[in-house]
Amino acid sequence: MKLSLDCKHFIGEKPCKYKKLCQDCSDYNPMGKRILIIKLGAMGDALRTTPLLKPLRERYNPCHITWVTDKASHQLLKGNNLIDKLLILDLTTTLKLQLEEFDILFSLDKDIAATSLASLVKSKEKLGYGLENHGNIFPFNKEADYSFELGISDPLKFKINKKSYQEFIFEAVGFKFNEEEYILPVSKEDLEYGKNLIKSRGIKENDLVIGLNTGCGPIFATKKWTIEGYVSLANKLHKELKAKIMLLGGPEEVERNNKIKSLVDFPIIDTGCNNTLMQFAGIINCCNLIVTGDTIAMHFAIALKRLVLIIFGSTCAQEIYLYNRGKVIVSDLECVPCYKKICNVSPNCMELITPENVYQAAIELLQKR
Repeated sequence: MKLSLDCKHFIGEKPCKYKKLCQDCSDYNPMGKRILIIKLGAMGDALRTTPLLKPLRERYNPCHITWVTDKASHQLLKGNNLIDKLLILDLTTTLKLQLEEFDILFSLDKDIAATSLASLVKSKEKLGYGLENHGNIFPFNKEADYSFELGISDPLKFKINKKSYQEFIFEAVGFKFNEEEYILPVSKEDLEYGKNLIKSRGIKENDLVIGLNTGCGPIFATKKWTIEGYVSLANKLHKELKAKIMLLGGPEEVERNNKIKSLVDFPIIDTGCNNTLMQFAGIINCCNLIVTGDTIAMHFAIALKRLVLIIFGSTCAQEIYLYNRGKVIVSDLECVPCYKKICNVSPNCMELITPENVYQAAIELLQKR
């Protein structure tokens, strides 16, 4: 029996999509360069690594790309037609990858699980970060030195660095960032979900729709702007621009959004906090402008080419690349950024950002419509 084990379509335990045996198959498609990407999370970081896929395809053509991620980020990468095989990191994946051989490994997480796997995998070339025999993370290649140093030097990361995430992650693996866009596959069903939801809330096709994403993940609560700020901003946007204002958020924003809804001077639109992640993307796609902190909503807005206004607190604004479709607002407090989970400064950086400053930035952005 002839087996084309290097064919992109070969599966082994079941027929391939062409349902043919390998012998004399006219659809044989050799893998070419076998590439492994290890990028687990956070979700936003996984999403803003997707711009690397097109240059990879162009440089190594033909090639076969396997991407290992975690369960949360899997749903953002699923359906990306530039990834040949998408795997969730678990015991099965770990065992499987120790038997496979790759031409090039891109290890892009400074994380124990990711770097351990990167060091175990067999690959002719390894770029990014690995784990050495003292149990410490280290850069595989000299091009990754700068991005590695960002993780161990606060002055470099907080004050000196001016490069975006895309710039230094491309640099770490020997590429130059040329404004390649995020790739976020959103299904027709999820896009229609967003359209139907806003239509059910009385929003018409020509309405100015502004989404306020009011919360953030639980790890860095210091990324949240104030409830009072969102209330004042919502009132002004509605009054001055006749905009339709939508509250956005997940399960952790239920109480916060209910509070905002009770304080505004008009019937603000609550999109709910129990949408699936990709339904949430479908809702964001319907907005002309998103006002948010440093969250997954920000990354969705960038990926979907929406205008986005980002209010930064404890994290690094300079690492976010906005493709000329956004603005950032950062407090001028000397301690910003800090990456602290709890802040004892009063007033803190988020409290010093005024609704008037955010409103003016929104007006400037909306001129790009």
